[in-house]
Amino acid sequence: MSSVQSPHSELVGALYRDHRSWLLAWLRRSIACTHRAEDLSQDTFVRLLGRDALTTPREPRALLAAIAKGLLFDHFRRSALEQAYLAELQRVPEAEQPSPEAQHLILEDLKAIDRLLARLSSKARAAFLYNRLDGLGHAEIAERLGVSVSRVRQYLAQGMRQCYVALYGEPT
Repeated sequence: MSSVQSPHSELVGALYRDHRSWLLAWLRRSIACTHRAEDLSQDTFVRLLGRDALTTPREPRALLAAIAKGLLFDHFRRSALEQAYLAELQRVPEAEQPSPEAQHLILEDLKAIDRLLARLSSKARAAFLYNRLDGLGHAEIAERLGVSVSRVRQYLAQGMRQCYVALYGEPT
C-alpha cells in the first residue's frame, strides 16, 4: 500500500530535513535540558503540520524560530507556574498537603487555566486575575493597569468568555 503525501506535509518534511539540526542547536542554546530542546523542536514541526495552510516561507529559519520562541515562552511560563505552586505547597503543613496524585491533578488544572488565560492580552489576563484572585474592584484594577474602568469591564468580559468557552465550547 503506497502512501501519498500532501503538498503541506511534503513542505513540512522538507523544512524538517533542511532545518531541524539548526533549530535544535538554536533551542539548545536557549534551554539547558537537551531532552526538552528535542521535544520543543518536534513540537515546532507538529505545529506546522497542524496549520490549515502553509506556503513555502521566504525565511524558513525565521518562521521556525518564531514558532519555537512561542513554545519556549510557554514552557518557561508553565515552569514558573509549577515552581510557584510547589513553593506555596511548602508553606502548607505536611499533614494538610494533598496527596501526590491530587498535587499532580491540581498542577495540571493550573496549567490548563494558564493555557486558557494565555489567549488573552496581558492586560486582560492581569485584570481578570486581579479581579478573581485578589478581589480587586474595577476602579482599582483600572488604576493599576492605567486604563479606563470601561476597558476593565471589557477585559473581564473577555476573561469570562474564555472560561465559558473552556467549560461549554463556543456559543452558537
